[in-house]
Amino acid sequence: MSLLVRPSSSFVCEKLKTFHHLIFPFVAGSPKRPTIDRILMCWWAFTGLTHMILEGYFVFSPEFFKDKSAFYLSEVWKEYSKGDSRYVGRDSVVVTVEGLTAVLEGPACLLAVYAIAKAKSYSYILQFAISLGQLYGTAVYFITALLEGDNFAASLLYYYAYYVVMNSFWIVIPMAITIRCWKKTCAAFSNQGQKKVKSR
Repeated sequence: MSLLVRPSSSFVCEKLKTFHHLIFPFVAGSPKRPTIDRILMCWWAFTGLTHMILEGYFVFSPEFFKDKSAFYLSEVWKEYSKGDSRYVGRDSVVVTVEGLTAVLEGPACLLAVYAIAKAKSYSYILQFAISLGQLYGTAVYFITALLEGDNFAASLLYYYAYYVVMNSFWIVIPMAITIRCWKKTCAAFSNQGQKKVKSR
């Protein structure tokens, strides 16, 4: 989450290997899929691994801020907490939202990669559902901060760089995916309705 944290090279290599071995075969092995589908597969892979690995670490490591080993994931959360101190304080709303995201949305995102690659019939409804979940989680995250005074950042730089900009990706991209999936689903139902009328 932070450009200021220097990850260990072994962690970065492992994350790239995971991405390459789990996701790349679906993306590269789907040349017949439109470019937008391949881009979405990369998004779902990125966000799914982010939810499961990064956010999962936060949820299941309640004392990450005491870690003195300079483990990459604990350092990321220490750094991100400069933009939102509710993470260090283990705010119950933040832990709940991150926990649901890590456990439910993370695996669902990877299922979306598979569904797009294999052109499964549930692809659009799955992407729609995950995107709504991401939008809901982000809304809860921002609204609860506003209700509690929205004074959790160490400085304006951290507030805008970490809290606003980094979280905005999980508003803009899911919103665009939601609109696209809505249109695709409506078009499919419309086509189905026209076929029924013609067959009568």
